[in-house]
Amino acid sequence: MKHSFSMKSEPTVSFGEKLVASEQFQSLFREGMDLVGAAAAYLDGDGRREAQGLPRPAALAYAVESMRLTTRLMQIASWLLLQRAVNEGELTRAEASGEKRRVRLARQDAVAGEEVLTELPKRLCELVAASLRVQARIRKLDALIHERAPAPLAASNPVAGQIALLDAAFRPR
Repeated sequence: MKHSFSMKSEPTVSFGEKLVASEQFQSLFREGMDLVGAAAAYLDGDGRREAQGLPRPAALAYAVESMRLTTRLMQIASWLLLQRAVNEGELTRAEASGEKRRVRLARQDAVAGEEVLTELPKRLCELVAASLRVQARIRKLDALIHERAPAPLAASNPVAGQIALLDAAFRPR
């Protein structure tokens, strides 16, 4: 008895777009926005007081790192808000992609050297590290969303098609 299997050409589902519409995204959204609030509160309060007592090289490093932290968090918040707007139907994916060009998600490491970083307030260092972790997660998700659709699956070997999809999803950027 022969079985006939037909492979319909169905539209490719973006893993990144599905993930953005999930509870995991909601968790990332809350984490990112909470981090923005925590950093703002710190920089306007305790951070300002802590920076006043720093030696000159550390004070300069504090100013640079706090400015970079603020910039990074504003980019994170912008990206998260764009994705939420798509989820809530306020923007289409195409409109969000157009707006996304203004959002820079480039990886940033600390500018100051290790010896100066050890002089910075612990809370600032924690906020910088947390922002870099959230940014890395967002960069991966953004890459999944904006990745080109994989080539059509070969009808003769469905396993090869699945392997190609996995390869595309986990390819280093």
